[in-house]
Amino acid sequence: MDLLRFITAGSVDDGKSTLIGRLLYDSKSILADQLEALEKQSRNKEDGEIDLALLTDGLRAEREQGITIDVAYKYFSTPKRKFIIADAPGHIQYTRNMITGASNANLIIILVDARNGVVEQTRRHSIIASLLNIPHVVVAINKMDLVDYSEDVYNNIAIDYAETARTLQLRDVVYLPISALKGDNIVDRSDKLAWYEGPTLLELLEQTEVEKDVNLTHGRLPVQYVIRPQTEELHDYRGYAGKIVSGVYRKGDAVTVLPAGLTSRIKSIETGGREVEEAFAPQSAILQLEDDIDISRGDLIVTNEHPPRVDQELEVLLCWMDTKPLIPGNKYLLQQGSRVVRAVVKEIAYQLDVNTLEKNTSPGQIGLNDIVKVTIRTATPLPFDSYSSLQANGGAILVDETSYVTVGACMIQ
Repeated sequence: MDLLRFITAGSVDDGKSTLIGRLLYDSKSILADQLEALEKQSRNKEDGEIDLALLTDGLRAEREQGITIDVAYKYFSTPKRKFIIADAPGHIQYTRNMITGASNANLIIILVDARNGVVEQTRRHSIIASLLNIPHVVVAINKMDLVDYSEDVYNNIAIDYAETARTLQLRDVVYLPISALKGDNIVDRSDKLAWYEGPTLLELLEQTEVEKDVNLTHGRLPVQYVIRPQTEELHDYRGYAGKIVSGVYRKGDAVTVLPAGLTSRIKSIETGGREVEEAFAPQSAILQLEDDIDISRGDLIVTNEHPPRVDQELEVLLCWMDTKPLIPGNKYLLQQGSRVVRAVVKEIAYQLDVNTLEKNTSPGQIGLNDIVKVTIRTATPLPFDSYSSLQANGGAILVDETSYVTVGACMIQ
């Protein structure tokens, strides 16, 4: 059974947490004890209805203020697919939390309040979806019950958002009228939205094809572990274990180990404890090579077609995630997959306005949640692809050398 990771995004009070709660409730993915706890916590509501937002808004501050602060992850499954949901905050001061939640998402649900239409935060979340290269976008026009389930309101919002989608070159955009509070078009089709002939939200999530999102042409396997049993039975065994992030590996294929540039051929491939003729993304595999060459954790085994770039200087779009400001010249650890190298931020090219996409070429202090274009120089060469062409080998994080706190999320350009 395959897995779909998706994230919800939208302005404050657009109903993100309620939407997830309704999806879990109507798909019968809530355990009996969770339902009992929800009923107890919802007793103070005037209408006596269960407050479904409490399923994801777990922090006390979130419940007191009625907002989402931290990213909440929920897991559920249907007979057709497994799901991981990330409920991300809508406030601009929690941009880093949204980027954290969205970095692994196959799909983003952007909620739009039917009464307000496309607002500034809708565009900002769409820009972040574009920057993170999320392949599938669902524009869920929520609170249709508050506009009398009007088809005209829905059409006007869809036309308005289509301009944003075109500007940002969002690829697969689907529009969906819903009411998360009432449950219209979430799991069950709504009679009140009879003019809408498309799938419900759950059907849409089950039908979205994620297999085509996996790159099967650019072979990339970051080595996570070198297996050397050194037993009598496996005296000369040397296997290189890792998760194939893209591409296909076959016995006999010529490969290159980066950044050293050493070449060899694949002698054998193992997945799931047995030898196979080929392995492909996103499988975990063990490769044995014909030659005894120096390979260690952090090296990248690539197929010889479509090699990545190897350089010490990177142009990076960086979301700053630390309360301390970013200062050019500061040194950090840069982690890309299993490879960790020392790095320095050389210069800041510009600060990106996530509301308008305007570039401020002379920014002052770069602080928490700012997105900037920077040049990073690493102590040793790094094999990488651009984030837009191969997300799996184009993303990295910056880590503080002393506290080991993640201070930046990098999208290599």
